[in-house]
Amino acid sequence: MALTYGEYLRIDELLALQSPRSEGPEHDEVLFIVIHQVYELWFKQILHEIDYLRPHLERGDGAVSLATFKRILTVLKTMVGQVDILETMTPVSFLSFRSRIESASGFQSWQFREVEIALGMRGPRLAARQPEGSEGRRRLEARLAEPSVFDAFLRFLVHHGQPVPESLLHRDLAEAVEPSPELQATLVEIYHHQPPLRAICERLVDLDEGIQEWRYRHVKMVERTIGTKAGTGGSSGAEYLRKTLFRPLYPDLWAIRSHL
Repeated sequence: MALTYGEYLRIDELLALQSPRSEGPEHDEVLFIVIHQVYELWFKQILHEIDYLRPHLERGDGAVSLATFKRILTVLKTMVGQVDILETMTPVSFLSFRSRIESASGFQSWQFREVEIALGMRGPRLAARQPEGSEGRRRLEARLAEPSVFDAFLRFLVHHGQPVPESLLHRDLAEAVEPSPELQATLVEIYHHQPPLRAICERLVDLDEGIQEWRYRHVKMVERTIGTKAGTGGSSGAEYLRKTLFRPLYPDLWAIRSHL
């Protein structure tokens, strides 16, 4: 018997995954569940693309890297656009089922943390927020032990004959990258004289800006929905999210703007 569309995509299983907890159920709970499940699928796709991008960057393959950056950026824009759908849900609609969420919170999304770590955000506390022995904890610790997209970018520069400080190439991968005047000098030179390499640098900036845009839209959506109330799962809601804004993943690529 020929494989069908529904069998290939496992549609029956997929459509059985939306399980509202409110009585009735409340109309907008289905939307809330669908959107957040879709976000988790997009996080999975971004991680899939990052794992494809990183080795190509390390080998100095600019063409494949640019194409993969484009796909990741397009997914990010789609995710940001989907916030518009969530914002069709009024505060009253959300409150009608919010209590049913109990301690569950987007703060617990280990896939988004995995995306941040894979892109370049580092620090041992990122994994510690997940329960010990959990799949999320295991995945985050594994990401902290491997090179990030930024580490792959540094190898890309070396592959193309650009000077990169040894301290950056052999750093503790679990720790955050500190801004480097030496690297910034290399980047300024690239921007003035190496257009193909500059294109890769600009895609990293696009990626950094895309993550910040996602954070901003998320903050405004939360403010619009619950105002200054505490978030689900015991987080401080919009106040916590606001603190995460404007933290660049790649500070050196932003710092050089003043020197070009």
